[in-house]
Amino acid sequence: MRLIAKIALALCVLYAGVMPLSAQRTYEPKFYIGAKGGATMSSVAFTPHVKQSLLPGMLMGVSARYTEEKIFGLIGELLVEQRGWKENYEGAPFAYSRQITYVSLPVLTHIYFGSEKFKGFVNLGASVSYMLGSSISSDFDYANALDQPGFPSHRSVEQMSMELKNKFDYGIIAGIGMEFVIKKKHSITLEGRYYFGLGNIYPSSKKDVFSGSRNSTISVALGYLFRVK
Repeated sequence: MRLIAKIALALCVLYAGVMPLSAQRTYEPKFYIGAKGGATMSSVAFTPHVKQSLLPGMLMGVSARYTEEKIFGLIGELLVEQRGWKENYEGAPFAYSRQITYVSLPVLTHIYFGSEKFKGFVNLGASVSYMLGSSISSDFDYANALDQPGFPSHRSVEQMSMELKNKFDYGIIAGIGMEFVIKKKHSITLEGRYYFGLGNIYPSSKKDVFSGSRNSTISVALGYLFRVK
């Protein structure tokens, strides 16, 4: 995961450096505003490891896009999205999930290609988030998990009842998608993204239970864009 994060960050820096080199080209600037919504599948990268399945959630929000070069642009978004994790008990009759809702602000480099009617694109950048709240779904007393008959005694249980101390999250985003221009000023986009958190949801000092607890999210979203300029 750290290797993926370093590669994506390096690509962001590379494309940001390439953009000024093409500034002498003549191209009509375009500005779009719009909305988007979709689904998320999330987990948390715990260290030490916690066995998990992906937790389904949702995202929705507004976006703005500015393009000034032939193939480059910038995107800013304001989103409400759900992250979190779902414990995997490998067949044991227990269920636990914790969903965390964030308001997030992604800022992305937009690299696109194709025709006037259909385009493919790659988005790379970073996001900062603030936790709005969280909820727990469980069919057992997770605060006393090891006292439950049949509960796997080898599992870590602290993460289920710990308070979320770090309300801020930040990380990097890589996305790929397509855009359909349905009218001169109207577009529909479909995008898949991967978000890798660089912050921890739990304290991570030497005395704490987890040295790492980073959000990881795959999302698919459908968007609508209106060209203002």
